[in-house]
Amino acid sequence: MRQRILITLSGVAALLLARNLYVMLLQLPDEKEQQAVFRIIFFHVPDAWTAFLLFFAAMLASVLYLATRDLRYDALAVAATEVGLAFGGANLVTGMIWGSNIWGTAWTWDARLTAMLIGCLLYAGYLMLRHAVEEPTERAKNSAVLSIMAFADVPIIFFSIRWWRRMLHPAPVVWGGGSMSPEYWRMLFLNWAPLLLLAAVFLAVRMRQEVEQRELEALRRRAHAL
Repeated sequence: MRQRILITLSGVAALLLARNLYVMLLQLPDEKEQQAVFRIIFFHVPDAWTAFLLFFAAMLASVLYLATRDLRYDALAVAATEVGLAFGGANLVTGMIWGSNIWGTAWTWDARLTAMLIGCLLYAGYLMLRHAVEEPTERAKNSAVLSIMAFADVPIIFFSIRWWRRMLHPAPVVWGGGSMSPEYWRMLFLNWAPLLLLAAVFLAVRMRQEVEQRELEALRRRAHAL
């Protein structure tokens, strides 16, 4: 039953993505100043939103682990971190593609770009820490602390546009710093839907893998103790 649900969600996400790509490429007009490359916003921004949601879920799961010592929350935290890091990486890559066309360079040490890179490095460090500690409860405790600390970078990424005014990165359209036509707005959220579905599928699969890996590790420890 669980597998059927995941397959169904994946199929729905694929259909929505196919439909959205058709509309983006063949029906939506080019943006007046940025032309065709503007369409990358329909992935770039939802990738960031999805990453932030997953990092929040990882932080919340880490807090719950420290409060309850329930390893299921630790499994959720690592699964959310891995999936969130994938979407964060996609956000950086799509931003670099856009920047190379609009700015003439794939990277600049702009405050928002730098904060996003630091965030991805912090969460990559979280995953490295987990591989460095073998004992499950010690690994979960140290990882939870780092996850909570790493999430402090997310508000910095989000509010960097307001805090550092002189930036190359465009002002976000969500609070009056920019504007988009209704058809662009509609597509932005329509394309976020399949990305959220894919994130949910990836999260469920990765969490199941984490639970099975823990069960296997427990069996190995029992075998060594005999």
